[in-house]
Amino acid sequence: MEGESSPQPGGFIPPTGLLTPTPSTASSRPVVSLPHPRQKPLNPSGSKGDQVRRSVEEELLNISRRYVKKFSGPDPDNTVVGYTDFTEIAKNLEDVVDTLWSTGTPFLQIPFLLKVSGDFTQYVRSFPLAPTATFQLLSKIDHCFASLLCGHDIATQEVLPGFENGLRGGMTTTDMVRCRSLVEQTRVLIVEMISNETSEGSDEDSEDDDDDDDEEIDIDEEDDGDNELASVRLEAARVYENTIIQLGNRLGDGGLAPT
Repeated sequence: MEGESSPQPGGFIPPTGLLTPTPSTASSRPVVSLPHPRQKPLNPSGSKGDQVRRSVEEELLNISRRYVKKFSGPDPDNTVVGYTDFTEIAKNLEDVVDTLWSTGTPFLQIPFLLKVSGDFTQYVRSFPLAPTATFQLLSKIDHCFASLLCGHDIATQEVLPGFENGLRGGMTTTDMVRCRSLVEQTRVLIVEMISNETSEGSDEDSEDDDDDDDEEIDIDEEDDGDNELASVRLEAARVYENTIIQLGNRLGDGGLAPT
């Protein structure tokens, strides 16, 4: 298997880095919850397609406004409420992903999902990592990308709307290269974020040990923390696992750029 560039030692991922998944090791996690897409894709020149496009653009703009508001000072004339944690953003982005998937329309799904993935890398780094919300959102996007790359739902094997005559209506080579870049950026970013949080937690523990040498250590609590960290490590290694496999099938180079 071909691996990504490894994070620096001391992080929560071993120095060997995140390995590229293979079809035999791909997801055994529960099927993600996505709405069933419409039977036929929307007409590119139709009013319904324009309506959905405008709606998604407006929702993404609202998310951006709330994100920006987080960093701005109080303004009595501005009614926008800023985000307080990443879980809120993840929920709003999930709603966008659900809307796009339900359209069954590749010409809407592909560019907007790529945008959502790019926006994710900007938003997530500005908050403490929320593992549950983060991995749930990424699992949905992974399912969508992988399915669009192969032309059928990777869970149900149903042919996707717009792919009845093959993959011509799906991702272009440019789309796939951009998708691969986003996949690589996201996987590295998640590793760095959790590695940083783990390092900060270790520093705090060291300070506590210095202050409380005479206090008993709760072994059970330490074990729970280790188990939780191991679970997060596993989920991080599986980010975009299905997309990587399908990119490898389409691009013929293992899905990730050689390092």
